[in-house]
Amino acid sequence: MLASAQSSLSIVMVASEAVPFAKTGGLADVTSALAKALGRLGHTVTLVIPKYRGTAATGGAGSRATVAMAERRFDLGFVEHSIGPGAAVVLVECDELYDRDGLYASEGRDHPDNAIRFAMLARAALEYSSRLDRRPDVFHAHDWQAGLVPAYARTHYARTLGTVPTMFTIHNIAYQGVFPESVLEQLDLDRSLFTVDGLEFWDQVSFLKAGINLGDLVTTVSEAYARELLTPEMGFGFDGVLRARRDRLRGILNGVDTEVWDPMRDPYLPETFSADDLEGKRRLKRHLLEHFGLPTDPAVLSRPVVGVISRLVYQKGFDLVADAMEELLDLDASYVVLGTGDAQYEEMWRAAAVTHPTTIGAHIGYSEFLAHLIEAGSDIFLMPSRYEPCGLNQMYSMRYGTVPVVRATGGLDDAVVQYDDASARGSGFKFREFTSEAMVAALRRAVNVYRDARRWRAIQVEGMTRDFSWTASADAYVREYRALIASQSDAAGD
Repeated sequence: MLASAQSSLSIVMVASEAVPFAKTGGLADVTSALAKALGRLGHTVTLVIPKYRGTAATGGAGSRATVAMAERRFDLGFVEHSIGPGAAVVLVECDELYDRDGLYASEGRDHPDNAIRFAMLARAALEYSSRLDRRPDVFHAHDWQAGLVPAYARTHYARTLGTVPTMFTIHNIAYQGVFPESVLEQLDLDRSLFTVDGLEFWDQVSFLKAGINLGDLVTTVSEAYARELLTPEMGFGFDGVLRARRDRLRGILNGVDTEVWDPMRDPYLPETFSADDLEGKRRLKRHLLEHFGLPTDPAVLSRPVVGVISRLVYQKGFDLVADAMEELLDLDASYVVLGTGDAQYEEMWRAAAVTHPTTIGAHIGYSEFLAHLIEAGSDIFLMPSRYEPCGLNQMYSMRYGTVPVVRATGGLDDAVVQYDDASARGSGFKFREFTSEAMVAALRRAVNVYRDARRWRAIQVEGMTRDFSWTASADAYVREYRALIASQSDAAGD
């Protein structure tokens, strides 16, 4: 029976990762946080992910199933873990597919059977759903790894699950799940789906295209990114595919976990603070500089600290930083960096820290403690991304009174309000042209405004008092779920 407009929904989400079970990037944070936020709104959410090597899977109820795919049979286990009121993660056990080094790759090479691994994730989620006491109201698949959920829902599971509507969310269109045409038989999919309106992409199979074309609604993680995906520059070859479905494309800005990222109750910090009392933030600046071995004399403390937490990769715009390193050093600021990524950018920051030991501190690696300390102790946060579907650190930064300087793209453009001198309003600084000159100009402007304590505090307070919680985002998803359910009901009544 379909949910009424006011009833609690049963939502099955499918993704390749979720915290605290498996994480390589922001997708894991988003899927878990959205599931919990929907649960807090009174809905029932089941998030299905693989059980990878090293993932704990004890303490929850479990069941088993055998699923045939083409000529192979897979024995699956389903282990359930509560992650909050109304929200649970189901870990799919299948050692032959998921018990290996790396979620997607090992030693820099993709696992050769990734098509099978993530097709089975979609099948497992649908198989599990078919055994629930209540039929789901909607399936919500995330990124290419779950792109076959709509395909299997329409075919293999149409009889057992009926016409449950499907939503497909693109978190980063650069990752497209492309495999040779020959995998079709292994995936147990009819060749009728191998068309330009199905999953065929330049004579290959694309899981991403399957999700886009066969999902009932396509969403992405910010309104600006939804617009950018329709352009050849940002669509990564899928702009035409998405333009054909633009009436079924929505942008919903991600939220942040305000329980984890809260300057008033952050367990990682030796000091706490609020928009009403920023004294703790000033003390944390000293802690931050000391941790990186940078000077803490009055002259250094009086100038801004620019924080960077990022994957050190091409997408994040570090070629701009490389081109402008001397100009950045000429600004009256200190820099602290946390991240890993491409060897050239790791070495760039290592060398800069060695050459300029009183100005730049770099930690090549990852530390949750350091991530929180940088967000809290920095004055400015730099995100010069080439493209950024949503981004989270600009929102973390504003919550912590750390003013973002960002490239105006995707979620960075949506989340940050450009500071306006005339009105003295805004929550950060943006630059549009993807050039090192534009980046340096925006950062220089921020450094100059920093010298005016009254104006700077107003920018901090505006950012700290904005609502970036998942509640608003979850509400937007619920509205789209209900619209899907209603349109399906209308179609069934015709």
